[in-house]
Order: sequence, then C-alpha cells, then structure tokens
Amino acid sequence: MTTEKETGSSEDITVVQINNDTNDASTERENYKISYWKLYNYATKKDWILMIFGLICAVIAGIIVPLMTVVFGRLIDYLYQFQTKQISKDVFLNKANYFTTFFVYFAIIAFITNYFYMACWIATGERITRRIREQYLRAVLRQDIAYFDKLGAGEVTTRITNDTNLIQDGISEKVSMAFTFLVQFFASFTIAFIINWKMTLVIFVEFPLIMLNGGIFNRLIVNYKLKVLDYYSKSSTIAEESISTIRTTVAFSQQKNVSKLYDSKLEDAKSSGVKSNTFNSLSMGTNDFILNSMYALTFWFGATQVINGETTTGKVVSVFFSVLIGSYSIGQIMPDVMAINSAKGAGTKIYETIERIPPINIESEEGDKLDNVKGRIQLKNLSFFYPSRPETKTLKNISLDIEPGTTVALVGSSGSGKSTIVSLVLRFYDPIEGEILFDDHAIKGLNLKWLRRQMSLVGQEPVLFNTTIAKNVAHGLIGSIYENIDENKKHEMIVQACTMANAHDFIMELTDKYETNVGEGGFLLSGGQKQRIAIARAIIKDPKVLLLDEATSALDTKSESVVQDALDKASKDRTTIVIAHRLSTIRNATKIVVMNNGEIIEVGNHDELIQNPEGAYSKLVSAQKIHEEESKSKDFEEEDSIIIEKDCTLTRVITNRSSKSGIDEYNDTEKGYNTEYNRYSTWELIRKINKINSSQRYLLFIGIAASLICGMTFPVFSIIYAKVINSFTKPKDELRKDSTFWSLMFLAIGFVVMTCSYIEGLCLGLAGENLVLRIRSTLFSSILRQDISFFDKEDNNVGGLISVLTSNVTDIGGLASALGSISRILATIIVGIIVALIIGWKLTLVVLTTVPILMVAGYFKFKMMAGFKSRTLKIYEKSAQIACDGASNIRTVASLTREEDLLKIYSNMLDGPMKEGLHNAIFGSLIYAAASSINFLGNALAFWYGIHLFANGEYDLYKFYAVFTAVLYGAMSSGRIFSFAPNITKAKISAESIVKLIENVPEIDSWSQSGKNIDDIKGHIKFSNVYFRYPTRQNVPVLNGLNLNIEPGQFAALVGPSGCGKSTTIGLIERFYDVMSGTIQLDGVCISTLNVNNLRKNISVVSQEPSLYDMTIKENILFGCKTDQKPTQEDIERVCKEANIHDFIINLQDGYDTPVGNKGTQLSGGQKQRIAIARALIRNPKILLLDEATSALDSESEKVVQAALDQAAKGRTTLAIAHRLSTIQHADIIFVIKDGKVAEEGTHQELLTKKGIYYNMVQDQYLGKMN
Repeated sequence: MTTEKETGSSEDITVVQINNDTNDASTERENYKISYWKLYNYATKKDWILMIFGLICAVIAGIIVPLMTVVFGRLIDYLYQFQTKQISKDVFLNKANYFTTFFVYFAIIAFITNYFYMACWIATGERITRRIREQYLRAVLRQDIAYFDKLGAGEVTTRITNDTNLIQDGISEKVSMAFTFLVQFFASFTIAFIINWKMTLVIFVEFPLIMLNGGIFNRLIVNYKLKVLDYYSKSSTIAEESISTIRTTVAFSQQKNVSKLYDSKLEDAKSSGVKSNTFNSLSMGTNDFILNSMYALTFWFGATQVINGETTTGKVVSVFFSVLIGSYSIGQIMPDVMAINSAKGAGTKIYETIERIPPINIESEEGDKLDNVKGRIQLKNLSFFYPSRPETKTLKNISLDIEPGTTVALVGSSGSGKSTIVSLVLRFYDPIEGEILFDDHAIKGLNLKWLRRQMSLVGQEPVLFNTTIAKNVAHGLIGSIYENIDENKKHEMIVQACTMANAHDFIMELTDKYETNVGEGGFLLSGGQKQRIAIARAIIKDPKVLLLDEATSALDTKSESVVQDALDKASKDRTTIVIAHRLSTIRNATKIVVMNNGEIIEVGNHDELIQNPEGAYSKLVSAQKIHEEESKSKDFEEEDSIIIEKDCTLTRVITNRSSKSGIDEYNDTEKGYNTEYNRYSTWELIRKINKINSSQRYLLFIGIAASLICGMTFPVFSIIYAKVINSFTKPKDELRKDSTFWSLMFLAIGFVVMTCSYIEGLCLGLAGENLVLRIRSTLFSSILRQDISFFDKEDNNVGGLISVLTSNVTDIGGLASALGSISRILATIIVGIIVALIIGWKLTLVVLTTVPILMVAGYFKFKMMAGFKSRTLKIYEKSAQIACDGASNIRTVASLTREEDLLKIYSNMLDGPMKEGLHNAIFGSLIYAAASSINFLGNALAFWYGIHLFANGEYDLYKFYAVFTAVLYGAMSSGRIFSFAPNITKAKISAESIVKLIENVPEIDSWSQSGKNIDDIKGHIKFSNVYFRYPTRQNVPVLNGLNLNIEPGQFAALVGPSGCGKSTTIGLIERFYDVMSGTIQLDGVCISTLNVNNLRKNISVVSQEPSLYDMTIKENILFGCKTDQKPTQEDIERVCKEANIHDFIINLQDGYDTPVGNKGTQLSGGQKQRIAIARALIRNPKILLLDEATSALDSESEKVVQAALDQAAKGRTTLAIAHRLSTIQHADIIFVIKDGKVAEEGTHQELLTKKGIYYNMVQDQYLGKMN
C-alpha cells in the first residue's frame, strides 16, 4: 500500500491505494489448480447421459464431413476417366448423380446430429453452471468471518457473474463443437490413412510440432488469463467499496481518485491480457505455418507417388482433402480451446472457494445439541487477536461467568474488546487461548448452527433486507420451532414483537402497514425505525440468549424508554449481554463489567461500582453527569441526537449500501438506468463504442486488415487447389515441375498467413484489451458521476452495477476478441464468391441461391439469442446483488443463520434464466442444425450442377474445382459465423446498457465546470421556505417550509423526533439533492448556482455510520484531502490527536500504515468514528457537518473528541446533529425540527425557559432522573 502524488496537467491529486492484498490466502490460491474435468463435478447422471448422447451425435457429425472426401475422391477418378475418354458421358453422369445423392444423405444426418449435440450441451451447460453458481454462493456463505476480512463483496459479485459465465462458455456448446472438429480431424486422417498410409504417415511427421506448439503456448495463455481474472476481481472490490459508500466518496469529491485506483488495477489486467493475446497470436500463427507446410508436403509426396505409379490421382486428392479438412478442423477448434482454457482458469478461483472448508463451518452437522438450555455462558482465560492483525491482542486472559437469566453489561472505552466478546460468543471467531462454555459445554463441541439459533443479536448498525417489514421480523424465526407455523399465528407473533419493540404504532401509520417494503438495506426507514424492527426480529423467537450491541443507540429518548422497558422485560428469565455507552440503559444490569484495553478492570452491579468514586465505572458515570439543568439540556440533546440519527436514517438513503441487503424480493416500482434501454441501432452502438476506443483505431485497422488477408488466403487456396488437381492430368515431367512450384507456393502463403496471424493477434489483442480497459474506466467514472438520487433507485444496487462493470463489459470484450475470426470468415465468404464468380459465374450463381436461406437462419438465431439475453440480463443482475449483499452483511446473515434461506431465494431467482436457457437449447439449436444441413445441400447442388457443366464441356477440371473449393470454403465458414451469434447478441444487449449509463447526465453533475466559484467562503447558511421530497418517495413529504439562518462561524444544532428532516438538511447542504421549492443560500448565493465541486471542497461531514475503505489508516485520513492539498505527516498526526485516535494508532505494529480491513472491520465502531473525524478535519473545512459524530464513542473519548470538535468549530460554521444533548448544549443556536419545519429555535437556556418541546426532551433524557 502506498500513498503517492500524481501530478496532472492542472492539479495535484492525492492518490491512495486500496489494500487488496490477500497475503497468505493469495499464495494459497496461486498454488491451487484444478483439472478441466472438475468443472463437471456437479453434473448429474441425467446430464452425463445427455452429454454422452450429444458427443455420440458430435462424433457422427464430425465423421460425415471427412466422409465427403471419399465421395470426392471417387468422383475425381470418374472425372479423370471421363476426361481421358475411358468412360462414356452417360456412365459418367450416372456415377456422378449416384455419388451426389450422398450429399443429401449427409445433409439429413447433419441436421439430426448437429441439433442433438448442440441442444444437449447447451442444456447441460445451463444446468451445471446453475449448480456451480449455487454451490459457490453456498461456499461463500459458509465461510468463517475471518475469511471476509480479506474478501471483498465486489470479488464475490465478479466470481458469480463474470467467472461463472466463462465457465458456462467453456462447458457448453463450444465443447461439443470442439469435439466435432476433433472427430473431424481424427476421422480425416483415419480415412487418409486407409486410402494411402504412406502418404498419411509422412504428413503425420509434422503433428508433434503442432502438439508442442499448442502445449507450450496454452500453458502460458492460461497463466496470464488467471492473472487477468485476479486483477479484475480486485478492481471489482474497489468498485464495490466506492459505490456502496457513494455518499462519502461524493462528499469528499474523491471520484477522480477512486477512478485512478480502479484504473490502476485495470492497467495490471490489461498488461496480463496483452501478454495472453500475444502468446495466443504466436500460437495461432505458428500453427497456420505448420498446416501450410503440411499441404505442401502432402502435394509434393502425392505427386511423387503418382509419378512412381504407387497411387492414383483420386486417392491423392482424397488424402489431400482429408488433410485439408483435418487441418481446417484444427484451426476452427482453437477459439473453442481458448474458451475451454478460460473456463478452467475461472473455475480455479470458483472451486478454490467451493472446496475451502472453514475452521468454523456453519454447514457442519457435527457437534452436540443440548436438550435443556439454561443459558449460562462462561469465559475462561480468554485471549484473542484478529487474524488479520495478529500483533494486537484484543482480549488478554479474561474470565467471566454469566449466570442463566442474568443481564451482564459490558462498558468501557472504544476498542476495549466489548464487541469482540459478542463475536466470540456467537463463534464468529475462535479464541487463541482459553475457552467459552455454554451450559458447561465448550462451544467448540456444540453444533454451530444450533448454537447461533439459541441467541439473538441486535447491532448498532442494523441490517434489514429488501422485503416487507413482516418478513424482516419473521427472519428472526429461522431455525426456531415457530419457523413453519400457520401464517396467521406467525403474523400475531410479528405484531406482538413489534409492539414490544415500540414499532407497531409507526408501522400502522404506513400505507401498507406490515406489508410495506423497507427498500434496499431498509433505506425507506429512519435509523430508529430500523433498529426497532431489528429488536423485534431479535426477540420474536424468545431466544435463550440476547446479545445487545448498542441496541438503542439510534432511538430518541421516548422510544428508548419504551424499548428499554421492552428489552428489560425481554431479558427476564434469559441470559442477556448488553454493550452500551449510555450508562442509563444498563444501570439495572445484574452485573456490570468494565473493560479497558482487552482486560476486565471492574465487575459489580451499579450500586456496588458507584461506591468507589475513583473507580473506572464511577468516572464513566461522572463523565455523563452535569448540573441538573445542563444535564437535562445535555441529555435532551443526547435524546435529540438519537432522534436525529433516526431522522437522518429515515430521510436518507444510507450511504453504506454494503450494509444493506437487497436479498429477498425485488419489485419493479422503481426502475434504474437499465430497465428500459434506448433502442440504439447496431451501427449506432458500434460507432459509440468505437468512439470510446478512438485512439486505438489504427491498431484495429491493422488487425482487421491482417485478418482479412488471412481470410482471403482460402479463396486463393481454391485456385491453387484447382491448379494442383489439374496438374495430375499432365505428363509426369510437368507434374514433377508443378508439384515443386505449387508446394513452394503453399509455403509462401503459409509464411504470409503466419505473419498476418501474428499481426492480427497482437493488434486486435492490444486494441481489445484497451477497449475493455477504457469501457470499464469510462463506465466506472460515469457511475461515480451520477447524483445520489441515481443510487436511490432499486435497480441501481451495488451488485447490479458491479455486474454491468464485469459481465457486460466482458461481453463486449468477448466480441472484440472474436473480431479477427469474424473478419477472416467474412473475407473467406466474400472473396470466395468473387473468385468463384470470376472463374465460373454460372455454377457460383446456382450455389448462391442457398445463401439467403443461410442468412434467414442466421437472422432468426440472432433474434432468438437477443431475446434470451435481454430476458435474463436483469435477473442475473439482481441475483448478483444477493451474492454481493450476502458477503457484505455476512455477520447479520450468520447471526440469523439465514444461509439456507438466501440460497433458496437465489436458487428460485435462477429458475427464470434456466427455463429461458432450456428454451434456447431446444429451439435455437434447430436453426444451427438447419444451417449445417444447408451447407451439405449447397455442396450437393454445386457438385451436381458442376458435373453437368463439366460433362457438357462448359467447364474444364480447373474451373470446376476452383469454383467448387471456393464455394466449399465459403459454406464451411458461413456455418461457423453463426456460432458467433451469441457473442454478437450479448455484446449488443450489454452495449445498450453501458452506452445508456455512460450517456446519462445527472442533474447534479460533478463533471460540470459550470456554476459560480466562491473563493472565500464565510459560511453563512440560509434555508428559505424549503420543501423537499425524495425522488424515489414522492408521496412522503420530508421538509415543509423549512427556514434556517446560520451565521458565519456559528455552532448550530438540529434536534427533533425521528423523520423530521434533520439529516435531510445536511444532505441538501452537500447538494446531494435539489430542493422542490424554496432556496438554500451560502453567503447569499443560491447553492444550485454554485459549481458543485467548489461547494463541496469547503465542506466536511462526519456521519453516524462512518465509511472507511480497505486502505491503511493514513490513506483513509488522506481520503478527506482537497484535490490541491499536500498534508505532511505532522498534519495527519495533529488531526488524529484532535480526534483522540493518535495514541491508539502508534501502539499498532504498523502504526499509520495499518490496514483497516474491508469496510474498516478491523476496528471498533468508536475507532472508526474517530478516524472519520480525523478525515473530516484534515481538509480544514469552512463548514463542518456533524451527523451523530460521537455516537459510537465512550464517555471519555467523547469528552476529548467533543472538546476537539468544539475547538475545530471555532472560525468555521458548524451544523451538528447529536443524540447526546450534552454535546450541543453550548451551541450558538439550536433548531428544534418537527414535521419538516422549525418548531422552536434559540440557545439552550432560551429553549429551557420556553418549557416547550426542547424542555420536555431534556426532561426525558435527564440521566439523574433515571438514577
């Protein structure tokens, strides 16, 4: 991980490197290899029967092509005999007609066999890939939590979309097609061996060269393809982190820096991709030269045998065409082999996860299940460090006995190990020393799923799933005896739990009540509402153990009082572990455990501990007490802050979308960018995509030119073939001379083809890699460009957007890589027709009558594939979101034991694509079979008509064979071009979604240079009659005529009940949205007229749920820098001291270079929040926005940090939202918000004097009153 300065043309940009190192895991994966056959691990007996039947059909389909050479050879002999007057015209025509009918038989056989091998393998490919997707998600969800400390959700999304698509490509129809070509190859040489074994044996001398060439280069190609996949998965992790925390990215104007980080991984992938393509081009070019030298050797040796009287002309021609078809098959098999190699490479990563058995395995059936659970928990000599931070001990030899039915509270400073104990009790990790006993049984010996189902967890940052309120609460019943009870009884339990959690009243006020969909991650609810639903979910199953980690931190005072009573009642007769910073919530606990630095320093109940005025607990209590009036004010402010938190969450879309889960249900009420595509024409899409890669046009031009030359060599071959065959009718001396000349011509053309293949592979490979890089880069930048309302839309979830970045771009890249093959085929067809028309127009025109039929078949194939792709695209994007959210929210999933539930939902979502895939296999294969059959019928027509032209003296041997072979090559190639229909279809559909997103210009555009710039912002903020509703919730008014006036340098505070619009106010100041009516002014200027980047660079925000990135601590702090800022190490340490985090950092082994883990998982909530405060202070903003900035801090830290924030507020305008009213009692002005407008305003003392809403809130929150 590095921090570096990249200097652009106009500005210096601080670039931070996201930590994507996987350390030892990376090494393990590099050493993990699989065989290709492992990809079929999940094939059933039915699949194997279908595949074997398909291969039998493929064998037959492969044999009939070289069988044509036998018929061809017999006809050659009759042609020769007729030309030399050895047989009459009638005999000749009878024989010719007889052998021509074989082509018709071949056509019928080809139709049947091609249909079945294609249909069988497409169907089994769909079925097996589905199982691989399901098994991969199952494997991901069963991993222990330590695994996710290093695995990003973006990587999971990439694997389950892009990599499984690669696997499907390599185990479906391309396998059967490759097998067909392989059979063609062996059948061709078998037939050749039977006809003339000497000649065939001489030719086989060159095959070791082909094998050696393929063996060496294939290994190199696969290795580099693996590296490409690795870099793309890392880039997806960067994308997932930045999109899931888009509000933080946008607030600090870091879109450009994040894009640079993303691009750096793309550059690495491009480098490996170019090397892979280089080796591929070398392999194909060398292979082409070897094949052409084989033609030369075949002709020269055959001619020698004819001269020596060892064979006939017909046999030489049969062997020659057998070699031709065999070598052609080798050429055609190469793209399929590449797909198979790519599948193997992708499968390596997928199966590494599937076969990883975690040390803590939720799927294991091992372990005891106790019959009579009491709920006693004992910690014995427990020591622990996080696997990713082994140098820092989190717990140090602690012992604790929690009696059944008692409530034990854990208190202490942030990072002291409180939440770690909860994680160990749930067995998210195992301790390094000591043990945990549950009812006198070591939890390691208990069944893990059973153990977790005895407990319920409520976290500080609750995760809800994208389904109804009722179903979210019902998730708490998973694994309990109530899971499958009658729906009416279940609903009664849901209502009862919500009533206990003080959620029933607000639910009943919603339009759809309990059937209200909460949105992705619950973003349609406030923080307090989410937390109450999470509490209801926890208590509904009447668990034996209740784990409350800051369970009421997001509640306003009144809600907290009611919910706390409910929790107190719920705690009766059950074991409860409570973590709380607000000591009023735990004063009635049976036992209070005070922790510091991983050790227990005090144990006792409230009355016992408070007796020691010098004790740690007494100091914590004192820190939360002030004079009665101040206390009321403080506590009111705390209460208000709580309300604010709730409000903030209620009225906003949560920034950290990774903590949201759109797992359960997806409705279509709110559509994203890709729901309805603008119907771009194919040509328009090509033009737009080409524009993205305009700088690479010269490479594209050279590469396509080289491809066209390669393709044109086949029609040139047809002329040479005709000359070769014609040479056999000449005297022996001329035959000797011609054989030498034309053999050298084969070598010369081989050299040209080899050179052009090199050039084609290098140029198109480089252009293709650059295209993929530029599309990914441009697309990612365009995503980050969008305004916040874009991300509010349901379809624009993290998983869906990552899917577009990976699989959709891969589709276009796949077509780019196939461009060379398509160009070759088109050149072969077009030039072949031209050559044939020049040499013999009559025969050519007759054969061309089959072309319209082929084109119609191709068109229908394309349309069918387009419909299939468009119907499945959206479902795959949504299913990808399940995988993404399952990984992001693994702690919630694990605590609820929802793994099987998620798998069931995911599996059901794949039913649609599965049916579409089988439909495509059944009907799409008909068109492919028809196209293959038409080729044989075209050959029959060509041969029949050509024979009659020859018999009537209109064509000589040269004309006949030149036209016939030119048409033969064209027909073979036209059949191959239809195999690219899926590639073309996928690319077109994907290009539509990509182009639409790239061209989508948001209303609030961070790329725009327009708008006024204020050089010296003073910080005067004024809201005038502001009305606002969220774009995705137009029926819910949030602000209703809000008026605020905050003078420059003032410390203003917003308080009020949940949902009143406090956090919305902060979002509007950041201009995440525009108001519906009214104005927001900064220094007298309407902010909608300001340049949005100029506005945001003068603002810093600290939110309640701080978003950290998988970087080092230092890099996370630098993330808050302005674009032109160059902070020193002293500056970084200064803001960390102000945020009370410096001492903690320097005690870490790597200090400021310590990685914080994915989403900051290696730090406690308080530590994360202090780093977020340091990040906000580093840019020395003119306006400081504090949305619950100290909510996750313990009392001591809060005092220090609050003092720092008070100091930081001097000389700048500060707007604070806080639960703990003590943090805002000294504010210059306090606004009490209710129903989207100001209900009261004034200083703390003025509002107390009014004895209105504020006064009542202070009374409710007064800590002394509770004591």
